[in-house]
Amino acid sequence: MFRSLSSLCLRCEARFLTHNAQSTVQTRCASQLQKKRPARFDLSKSVARPTPKSKPSAGKPRRRPNHGPFAAMNQTKPPIIPAAREPSRPERRRVSGKRGARSTGRADDFKALKMQRALANVSYERRAVIKDQIRDIGSFEDFSLLPIIKASVGSQALLSMEDASPTPIQKVAIPALLGLDGKKARNLSESHGVEEFLLAAETGSGKTLSYLLPIIHAIKAAEAQEAVRKQTEAEDRKKSENYDPFALPSPEESAAGRPRAIILLPTAELVDQVTSVAKSLCHTIKFRASGISAAYSATVIRNRVFAPGGIDILISTPHLLSSIVETNPEILSKVKHLVFDEADSLMDKSFLPITLPILERCRPSLKQHILCSATIPRGMDSYLRRRMPDIRRLTTPNLHAIPRRVQLGVVEVSKEPYHGNKDLACADAIWNIGKSAVREDFDDVGGSKLLKVIVFVNEREQTVELAKYLGTKGIDAVALNRDAPEMRGGAVLSEFTTEKPGQTTSAKDYDEPAGSTSVVPKLEFNSRGVSKTLSNVKVLVVTDIASRGIDTTAVRNVILYDVPHTTIDFIHRLGRIGRMGRRGRGVVLVGKGDRRDVVKEVREGMFRGQALI
Repeated sequence: MFRSLSSLCLRCEARFLTHNAQSTVQTRCASQLQKKRPARFDLSKSVARPTPKSKPSAGKPRRRPNHGPFAAMNQTKPPIIPAAREPSRPERRRVSGKRGARSTGRADDFKALKMQRALANVSYERRAVIKDQIRDIGSFEDFSLLPIIKASVGSQALLSMEDASPTPIQKVAIPALLGLDGKKARNLSESHGVEEFLLAAETGSGKTLSYLLPIIHAIKAAEAQEAVRKQTEAEDRKKSENYDPFALPSPEESAAGRPRAIILLPTAELVDQVTSVAKSLCHTIKFRASGISAAYSATVIRNRVFAPGGIDILISTPHLLSSIVETNPEILSKVKHLVFDEADSLMDKSFLPITLPILERCRPSLKQHILCSATIPRGMDSYLRRRMPDIRRLTTPNLHAIPRRVQLGVVEVSKEPYHGNKDLACADAIWNIGKSAVREDFDDVGGSKLLKVIVFVNEREQTVELAKYLGTKGIDAVALNRDAPEMRGGAVLSEFTTEKPGQTTSAKDYDEPAGSTSVVPKLEFNSRGVSKTLSNVKVLVVTDIASRGIDTTAVRNVILYDVPHTTIDFIHRLGRIGRMGRRGRGVVLVGKGDRRDVVKEVREGMFRGQALI
């Protein structure tokens, strides 16, 4: 055991006693800190207390729901079933989207398209009301426009069309922009504040004329009022006592660099297109319109904007106009009409920091602010409701719908004979289009046998690669993307926007101005009877640079090499065909990683003629 304490030294004895005292204290403290566990059969102290009665106002205590496989067992009272009620509208919409139920054509039918990008909803009741409003308008003579403007529409702007009747967006927008009160047009000079309008219609429906004609009407009416005012002032001076017949007239303020209307567009190609439409009306209506973009030199831009005779309508891109305003802020001092064409692009994050300062500088003299677009994205819709709550929405019954006159075919790239090769599938689709055109003795818009096809891809690098591959397969293909120079891009794109009989340009000559003529193109065959080149087809491989607002009436075939990322891209790309009442055919190539459910819903919506929302 232990030695006696007497055998230890004093130092060791003190250490031994101290160690035993500390261990005893630690053991006692640990035992006290432990909580005593109750016995398994010990009753609670409150077991004999009566259950407290609830207050009369509180009602019965809520029973905990029992959700399990035996929830319906051991019940002494039957569950109370509430009376049947009529389902609400959202519930009816959810039920209508189920399998086997009749489709109502509502927004909830398109599940995959909502995942892509949601569009602003326009109710079908509103679409029906618009149809009733425009039913009685049959020609441009029904509008309260100036007689010279009515005569110039059919003879100048719509010269290539046999039936120069207004489209639905023109029937809706022109009376609203004129401010019709019965049969009398409103005088904008007498109105107070800025009138804001949103013009939304399907692609190829004539939105340019829908806002251009009312603006020209307002400019000519203002000129007539100004002439009457000057004549009245001159007569008053003659009647005054201090009238001096030999006095020189007071110098008038120069109109150079003071446009009355400004139209903003996102690309230089759209600037040239809208300028050509305005120029076609200048010769008979007698007003001054000019377009400027980065494709022109600084001297040309300066001469057009600051012409000595002045300018009435200026068409420009936002970035170029913003740079001119920084050095010449007076250019916006007399603007009464401001148009944002392709507003879904000009109101996004890339253009908004440029377009908003222009709008704020125009507000002191501004009378009308017009937004024009083929689609209304949900983000743009919420922005307008927040920043422009009083804006008037002028929409057409077929907004966000692809016309039924457009046929859409689907090619499964993963199946035979392509085995996942999209390039081969695209070339085969173009060859089939060319062969069918020869068999049908195809006669295009301008009377030429040259067939125009646009191929849309998602990446700009793919444009050059695919154009080279198609060239190896005997197809005349040209690539166009943002990296191309402005002048070259305009020359290439003009071949697909205008059509002249017998005009054709090869792929190797796209840097040179188009203008060479040739005989009617035919398929060339080798000694075995197999065609080696497809000379009756001209192909443009392009990104979304050519999907916004470009008037491609000469194109009747579009191939979607890649499935578009959003519903808006689907509408704009397929909107290159079926314009102004013409028919068109589209082909989408569906690969292994593409969204087949999106393509399926687009085809079903086109078949039913519904809006893709």
